[in-house]
Amino acid sequence: MTIGLRGCAALAAVLALCVAAKADEAPKHGGMLTYMIPADAPPSFDAQREETYATIHSAAPFYSTLIRANPTDPASPDMVCDLCTEMPQPTDNGTTYTFKIRSGVKFHDGTPLTADDVAASWSKIIFPPAGVVSPRQSNFLMVDKVEATDPTTVVFHLKFATDAFIPALADPYAWIYSKAKLNQDIHWYEKNIDGSGPFKFVSYETGQSIEGVRNPDYYHAGLPYLDGFKGIFADKQVIRVDALRSDRAAIEFRGFPPTVRDELKGALGDEIAVQESDWNCGGLITPNHQRKPFDDPRVRRALTLALDRWHTAPQLAKVALVRTVGGVTFPGSPLAPSKEELQQIAGYWPDIEKSRAEAKRLLKEAGAENLSFELLNRSTDQPYKYYGIWAVDDWSKIGLKVTQKVLPVGPWFAAQRAGDFDVTVEGNCQNVVNPLADVGKYLPHTISASNYGNFEDDREIDLYNRMLRELDKSKQKEMLLQFAKYVLDEQAHGIFLLWWQRIVPYHSYVKGWKIGPSHYVNQDLSTVWLDK
Repeated sequence: MTIGLRGCAALAAVLALCVAAKADEAPKHGGMLTYMIPADAPPSFDAQREETYATIHSAAPFYSTLIRANPTDPASPDMVCDLCTEMPQPTDNGTTYTFKIRSGVKFHDGTPLTADDVAASWSKIIFPPAGVVSPRQSNFLMVDKVEATDPTTVVFHLKFATDAFIPALADPYAWIYSKAKLNQDIHWYEKNIDGSGPFKFVSYETGQSIEGVRNPDYYHAGLPYLDGFKGIFADKQVIRVDALRSDRAAIEFRGFPPTVRDELKGALGDEIAVQESDWNCGGLITPNHQRKPFDDPRVRRALTLALDRWHTAPQLAKVALVRTVGGVTFPGSPLAPSKEELQQIAGYWPDIEKSRAEAKRLLKEAGAENLSFELLNRSTDQPYKYYGIWAVDDWSKIGLKVTQKVLPVGPWFAAQRAGDFDVTVEGNCQNVVNPLADVGKYLPHTISASNYGNFEDDREIDLYNRMLRELDKSKQKEMLLQFAKYVLDEQAHGIFLLWWQRIVPYHSYVKGWKIGPSHYVNQDLSTVWLDK
């Protein structure tokens, strides 16, 4: 379907758990779900090339994936099948994974989906041809080859065994595309939609809304429950909150700050339900290493030393969707560092005055005292606006003069990809919690297309490669801390800010959706139903 200017047995068993114990909580079929999408528009509809929830929240209901997070427990480390028939056991000492693909699945244009389509989609993600962007390619450095050995079998051959592979494979951005369409035009899915998911595309009005209708041929029996959905784009929080308050929309899946939760509960009482979760998403400031003086690690290190994380976090948590001081590893993971370990890293020292004195010394040594520069930021209110205000204010305390350039999501991504910035605020938002692969964001751009720092660092790549191959959990934790010290302190390639807190208030008649530590996961709407 072209968009005009206006426009598994294992999983079945899991999905059966969506039926609550109480008879009156049994899922109901029918109804239209209207929800808010906190963006002006997605940059494109090709999830394999994008990094924003604007694409996921718009079009995930149209697509299938090979495997996925458990829809009834998205925080669980145990993945379940979507297009496959059962989760495989690896062979060849953990280096071969063979997936059987369910038969009878059709794309929405009526053509059959086979293992060839799955293999072609994954080959585009892992081995993108010249001119094709694949931001999560670095998550699959362990993969040697993907092949369809027959119409129902896909085999992943790994270079080495690693704990990072299966969680990475559950990437909610890894939509399965038609091999024929990819062969015809590798960029076709940027402006067009044709998936095999629970809903079929109906219409898209740029910057206004997107609509889908129930797919009667969906391969998970009895799903979806909804007749259809409508997603409404609104990048301003006040508009989205008003839509929820007036019941013109039932939910916004990304998340709101605590003030909005309290406001809606105070106004609507039991009409509003709330789910909360730690969030595998954190703020990140990235200096452009190709622009002086940010090619100097002393200057980058001064930028992180000036930021008062320990005192700022509880204050920002009152008004923004941030909460936890942490490093490169999701704080909810057993592989995350302790507070004492964090406080050994520049920018996390408990004495902020000592930290800022060192920042001033480094700037003077580098000849960058009273430096002036521009901070690129995203127009999304939460939490980017607050990150920008915080950073600019704290940097002023070491003599830096910083102005902000705020852009909508599309131009913001374009400026980062073009290297058209001094320093940028961005989000390191990952999906399924996968600590070993989630740090791929910090790797050089030649390894990770989602890193906009424009630097090369062979030592960092070596640290990462050794970490991926380590199967002992205690050693993984040690290596992750070593990686964090190198990236955040010694080289200051990235300046981590705070981990986020996910708070989703919604109308209590919305059932069957479970929050997880990612706003990308569990967004195909197949299990959502309305009790009204």
